[in-house]
Amino acid sequence: MFERIREDIRCVFARDPAARHWFEVITTYPGIHALWLHRLGHALWGTGLRWPARMLSHLGRFLTGIEIHPGAQIGRRFFIDHGMGVVIGETAVIGDDCTLYHGVTLGGTSWQPGKRHPTLEDNVVIGAGAKVLGPITLGTGARVGSNAVVVRDVPAGATVVGVPGQILRPTDDRGVTRQATARRIGFDAYGTAQDMPDPVAQAVDRLLDHIHALEQRLEALQESVNEVRVEAGTAEQTAGAWAPPPKKPE
Repeated sequence: MFERIREDIRCVFARDPAARHWFEVITTYPGIHALWLHRLGHALWGTGLRWPARMLSHLGRFLTGIEIHPGAQIGRRFFIDHGMGVVIGETAVIGDDCTLYHGVTLGGTSWQPGKRHPTLEDNVVIGAGAKVLGPITLGTGARVGSNAVVVRDVPAGATVVGVPGQILRPTDDRGVTRQATARRIGFDAYGTAQDMPDPVAQAVDRLLDHIHALEQRLEALQESVNEVRVEAGTAEQTAGAWAPPPKKPE
């Protein structure tokens, strides 16, 4: 038990640069308090003492602003930063080394009994205000952006942003072109399609593609004009070289 407590404290130091001393962590970090109360409540839940477990969960919510159902399964080195407004449902499963920020909800979308809350595999990070809903799975190393709403499975290592959550696509050739065009016209500060949720991403994509197409047409037009000028200059030189000599006055 004491080794797990030390592990929890080390976890805070590893993920929060504001942590300065172990005594500060155990006395002022609500995420730590909520986690320790949940472990006790989960043990009671497992022995069939459901009402005491729920009362302990209720006490934890009152003290920390974090609501964790005692039936939820949470792995090791779990860290809740700030924590206010975090809700974790009964059938949620959280792996090792996961991190949640304030306002995160691991909720359900059905009133039917059974598995109805998300499963987070190891090393998942969920940003502030994000909602992960339903019996979905977030793969190992997945990232969820702040205020995203995720209702579908997320593959391992992927990043999800937006409402509804969209998985960021790897940058292809068109994506590279869009980023270059965005930087050239001073639009890069607002991001491109990989950084924005629909429908903003679609609008920005179309705008950047249209600008790139116009630039290509202008370049082709300039090349055509230059060719015409060269041909015209060559024709003038040729005509001057073969011009008949002027007639002598009579």
